[in-house]
Amino acid sequence: MRLYIGIDLGTSGCRATAINDDRDVIADYAVDMPLPLSPQPGWSEQDPDLWWQSVLQTLQGLLEKLNATRVRAICIDGTSSSLLVCDHLGQPLSAALMYNDSRSQQAAALIRQHAPADSAVHGPGSSLAKLLTLLQQHPHADHALHQSDWIIGQLSGQYDISDENNCLKLGYVPGAEDWPTWIDSLGINRSVLPQVYAPGTAVAVISPSIASRLGLPAQTRIVTGSTDSTAAFLATGADRTATAVTSLGSTLVTKVIGPAPIYSSEYGIYSHRVFGRWLIGGASNSGGAALLKCFSVEEMQALTPLLDPEHDSGLDYYPLPMNGERFPHADPQWPARMPTSMPSDRSSRARVFQGMLEGISSIECQAYRLLQQLGAPYPDQVISVGGGAANPAWNQIRQRYLGVPVSRAKHDQAAYGAALLCLHGDRQAG
Repeated sequence: MRLYIGIDLGTSGCRATAINDDRDVIADYAVDMPLPLSPQPGWSEQDPDLWWQSVLQTLQGLLEKLNATRVRAICIDGTSSSLLVCDHLGQPLSAALMYNDSRSQQAAALIRQHAPADSAVHGPGSSLAKLLTLLQQHPHADHALHQSDWIIGQLSGQYDISDENNCLKLGYVPGAEDWPTWIDSLGINRSVLPQVYAPGTAVAVISPSIASRLGLPAQTRIVTGSTDSTAAFLATGADRTATAVTSLGSTLVTKVIGPAPIYSSEYGIYSHRVFGRWLIGGASNSGGAALLKCFSVEEMQALTPLLDPEHDSGLDYYPLPMNGERFPHADPQWPARMPTSMPSDRSSRARVFQGMLEGISSIECQAYRLLQQLGAPYPDQVISVGGGAANPAWNQIRQRYLGVPVSRAKHDQAAYGAALLCLHGDRQAG
């Protein structure tokens, strides 16, 4: 039995999943790691060595459950726009700037002068803005690498490899298959930029020292991964045009498969290409974080049986944890419409809870309608992932608003999606 390992490397932990040729999960293993540090307001950084030690610990734990000699390939996904610079030996020159680090304001202003308006590089959180900031401190850096890129280097010894999805916010243009000419105007030496491959491409083999350390075959392939959200999308099995995946977590993330990419810096919409298909999406500030301002997880579970998903509550909420919205309304002052006071009796609290679920469902519908206006297909089905996907009454409400079937994904772990990329890459390599 051949085995394929997907690794999901986040900010607070690492998870690995092993699957076989039939895509069945054979084993899982996960470890926690310390959260990123914030030494100053707006900063978010993490020691890359924490990533590596977590990956090693996760792999060791997973391989104890398997016959390691059966492993064919390994693939890693990571958080989007988490970036570091390193020397020619792969040694990090500083802490990595994480996806939510916003210190690169000056770099973002410079990028605005040169990058096309619809590029994904805009904003201080982009990989490109972070790179400019890091190069100011380390002008002689040899490599700029995302979280998963650097782990590929640690596993293979090659520190110049990345994938299209991670490099989107670094400026790479998937359709053109190259770095844009305008990037030269920023004073970046192209030699620091990685070689870019499609997600799910076998690009290297494991280094002899790591293979020996872990007990893996010497010819274990290393396959390019993707961002964590894209890997989670792949995990659902969505693979047809007009199939959508909604993530109901702290925020509301909507993605639909379309025939062509769509980019809108105004709404934070961008497109990732995987297996020749485009995943088009955006993220709202609404979601679970807004619900938790009014209800505990335990109370939401207790109130769910009291909901009446087939009839509207009559309330008009736009649930947000605070004023300000990204998508489907691009307005930093967009007003949250939340309950002004909470009733004490259980029946009335259930009505308020339903009203908030309806509000988020309405936002989800508006999001897909806006994607449709910009050229994406309207979903013919929506697959749900995240904590909110487990609420059956909410899924009924969402189906009523969206007007299409809503189902819960069988698999929604990014590590499983990375394992699918791994399987694909090994088969393509023959």
